[in-house]
Amino acid sequence: MKPRRRRSPAARRWCEAMFDLNELEHACAIVGQAVPATPAHAWPLLAERLGTQVLVKHENHTPIGAFKVRGGLVYLDRLKRERPNTPGIISATRGNHGQSLAFAAARHGIPAVIYVPRGNSVEKNRAMKAFGAELVEHGDDFQAAAEEAQRRAQFTGLHMVPSFHPDLVLGVATYALELFRSAPDLDILYVPIGQGSGISGCIMARDLLGLKIEIVGVQSTEAPSYALSFAAGKIVTTETSNTLADGMATRIPDPDAFALIRRGASRIVQVTDDEVAAAIRAYWTDTHNLAEGAGAAALAAALQEKARLSGKRVGLVLSGGNIDFDLFRRWVGTDAPAMA
Repeated sequence: MKPRRRRSPAARRWCEAMFDLNELEHACAIVGQAVPATPAHAWPLLAERLGTQVLVKHENHTPIGAFKVRGGLVYLDRLKRERPNTPGIISATRGNHGQSLAFAAARHGIPAVIYVPRGNSVEKNRAMKAFGAELVEHGDDFQAAAEEAQRRAQFTGLHMVPSFHPDLVLGVATYALELFRSAPDLDILYVPIGQGSGISGCIMARDLLGLKIEIVGVQSTEAPSYALSFAAGKIVTTETSNTLADGMATRIPDPDAFALIRRGASRIVQVTDDEVAAAIRAYWTDTHNLAEGAGAAALAAALQEKARLSGKRVGLVLSGGNIDFDLFRRWVGTDAPAMA
């Protein structure tokens, strides 16, 4: 195992301002009541494809098929303890955040109202309803759905759950804690970025453990708001987010997430929808795991940067596997471009 240089006291101070290692350990216990630790596998065929050692963190193996379940469980645990008379929760999503809240709300006996944009994933919508959520379609993208959910929260008294919050980061950071404790010798970790909780959790867990693993964010070329912001050093928004990888379809970065990513990530790689499609196919052929668009983005980025990874131990976050069958067939089926 390679020795790791500890982060500076200044870096640890800003990290601990959100939560500390004891709180992260407690969050692991909360999550563990509903979600067993997910596996991290080294797949030989993926290693051949990338030309180096690779470890995949399988967050597609949670009860909702995505990493987001962890954040919902921790957020609802605190809400139920501190505000036991909350009449219900409301939020907006493209799918996995909403499934997480519906799953956690049902465990606590709290009603959940979830807003989604029109044309959202049919199967993710069905899953949210199956977990007990009231589903409302509104607007043409996530931002429009989120703004309408906020308006409804103001006149109904429902508790508005944002897409980025310290408790959500604390929850999803538990997967990073699992990964880093089992593989502290990783050189680089690729993480997809939607609203930013996943990569923020990885940055937090890495720094609280005193590791020096390079963390690289991944965004779609069709929804590059965080990548553009990272390059500019300030918040940059986009007019559209038309990627088929709906988990990365973000037009407006969260300022807190951006601040954490800017300080803790080395860079953000942009991948095309065709590269993501090829990565989904690679996951299927090399591991027989089904990945959604955002879930395959980390592999797509690693394949794009293959030349710089020789001799490195690479981690990939397979953040979810919730892809509609029709989208899978149309986007990455037999008519898709051949893989490299």
